[in-house]
Formats: sequence, structure tokens, C-alpha cells
Amino acid sequence: MMSSPLPTLAISCLYLLFLWAGPRYMQDRQPYILRKTLIVYNFSMVVLNFYIAKELLIASRRAGYSYLCQPVSYSNDENEVRIASALWWYYISKGVEFLDTVFFILRKKFTQVSFLHVYHHCTMFILWWIGMKWVPGGQSFFGATINSSIHVLMYGYYGLAALGPHMQKYLWWKKYLTIIQIIQFHVTIGHAGYSLYTGCQFPAWMQWALIGYAVTFIILFANFYYHAYRRKPSSQKGVKSVANGTSMVTNGHSKVEQVEDNGKRQKKGRAKRE
Repeated sequence: MMSSPLPTLAISCLYLLFLWAGPRYMQDRQPYILRKTLIVYNFSMVVLNFYIAKELLIASRRAGYSYLCQPVSYSNDENEVRIASALWWYYISKGVEFLDTVFFILRKKFTQVSFLHVYHHCTMFILWWIGMKWVPGGQSFFGATINSSIHVLMYGYYGLAALGPHMQKYLWWKKYLTIIQIIQFHVTIGHAGYSLYTGCQFPAWMQWALIGYAVTFIILFANFYYHAYRRKPSSQKGVKSVANGTSMVTNGHSKVEQVEDNGKRQKKGRAKRE
């Protein structure tokens, strides 16, 4: 995957193609439930992101990494190799996350595939190939550690929500996941800005790119947060309440679960199970 950008670009192009073809394929078909699939997938992502965060934390501590300025080392030191390996898995996880969109479309949650959702998923996979190619260590560990830790919480939420409506009373904290994400982007900008100010021996072009990228996420996530949690709806007319329903957006996801007493939503007949 690292010898050439072509596999990463090809997978990203297939992702964009599915964004176009998937809704057309599902248009006249019943949505898939995928409950068991979602449970396995989300908790598997919890395990993967926990592993990445754990490896980065342990290896960076043993290598004596600085959290303020850490140049890249291309040596074969055991801890440097361990960090590079964890960052590679982090890059791979961004490709696996394309399945988030696939499941939305197969479940006919088309409105949840927002610009924020697509922008995040498509760009992260490509940009982290660039990161792994040129800076597979040093300060790259900082953002990946924070983001993978947040993903443990995020996919943990998704996994619990997929268990069924009986879990909804324990999922009151969905709004705070978005807040944590926004804080993450501010920390990223501050960290990169400090490195530039102090002349840290880490590629300046990477720091500037990271700052610009984080700014776009702050704008997009702040816009979502305002519309989802701050703005009061102008009218409640025509809005049907849904028992045990939840709505959330984290890390570029806008996830809505609408459930009835049996935990399934059906439309024009029986929905497909798997």
C-alpha cells in the first residue's frame, strides 16, 4: 500500500463511485437492517482504535518523545518501528471507515451521507497515505493518538446504539462527542502553530497543511453543532416523534436511528435483515 499511491487512490475512487451508484441501486429496494453486522463492525473498530492509541502511547513514552516538538526519526530503533507500525494501522483504519458510508447507503439513510461525512472519509485516507510516506513518526503520533482515542468512544457509542432501543437511556452523551471533536481540532492547530513558532525540526509544509485542514473541520463541525443542538426549530408541524430515536454526528458522521418497539423500521413490507 505504501510503494505507490495508486491503491489508495483506486480505493478512494471506488468509494466515490459507490456514493453515486449505491443510492441508485437501493432506490427501489428495501433497506437492509444489518444489526448484527453493525454490532460486530463497530466494536471491532473500538478494538482497532484502542490498539492504535495504546501502541502510540507506549512506544512514544519508551522512545522519549516530546509532546511539544518531536522530529521524525527514520532509524530502525524498536520503538520508532513500533510507532510507524501503529501509524500504518491508523492509515488502514481510515480505509476501513469507508464502510460507515456503505452501511448508511445499504440501510437507505441517504440524508446522513452529508458533505461533512464524505469530505472527512475521502480526504483522511489519502492524506494519511502522504503522512505515512514522508513522516511515519515524530509529531505525526500526536494527532493520531488523540483521534484514535476519540474513535474508541465514538465507535463505542455506535456499537451500544446498535444493540437496540433498550440502550438509549445510556447514550445521553452523544452531544459531547461532537464537542470533543471540535476541541481536538483546536488543539491540533495550537500544537502545529507552536511547532512552527519554535522552529521545530518537523516539515513546515506538513504543519501548515494540518492547520488548514483542521480549520475546515472546525467550520464544518461548528456548523453541524449549531444546527443540531443550538438552533431551535421554527415549527414542530408535521414532525412525527419516534420512540427511542437518536440523532448524532461525530467525526463526519450524521447518524440517525429510528426504531419501533421491535427495534426495526419497516417501509412497504419487510426490510432485509442482512
